[in-house]
Amino acid sequence: MALANYTSYMDAALALANQALAIGEVPVGAVIIRNGEIVGRGHNRTRIDQDPTAHAEIVAIREATRFLGKDRLGGCDLWVTLEPCTMCAGAIAHARIRRLYYSAGDAKGGAVDNGVRFFESPTCHHKPEVYAGLEEKISAKLLTDFFRGRRD
Repeated sequence: MALANYTSYMDAALALANQALAIGEVPVGAVIIRNGEIVGRGHNRTRIDQDPTAHAEIVAIREATRFLGKDRLGGCDLWVTLEPCTMCAGAIAHARIRRLYYSAGDAKGGAVDNGVRFFESPTCHHKPEVYAGLEEKISAKLLTDFFRGRRD
């Protein structure tokens, strides 16, 4: 498992999640790493962009593909603070991301280890290596506090 800089990569994703929180978005952040360098960053922007596809992973994938000048991200790793949904899992597969590291699981909306388990589908064209639970308590608290605040 390639975790040499896992703290700094997940910290970068958490910093982006906090940026999302600051603008009233669901606090999820993502970074894409290639050869130890961040090539894509994103946080949830669905409300500010009025775009239901502007999840952190999608924003980071779009930035990485523009930065690298190609539509496939083989050799890249995605670090995200929440288990990806079905849409994002599909984008991860289509982008050919090598490894997925995620923090908090999502029993309701997740599609990797919960829900549809997208990468286990026989019709999935690419399955990244998946590592879950990195800095899980921090990410889960950020999300729990956000939604508790919305309900109050």
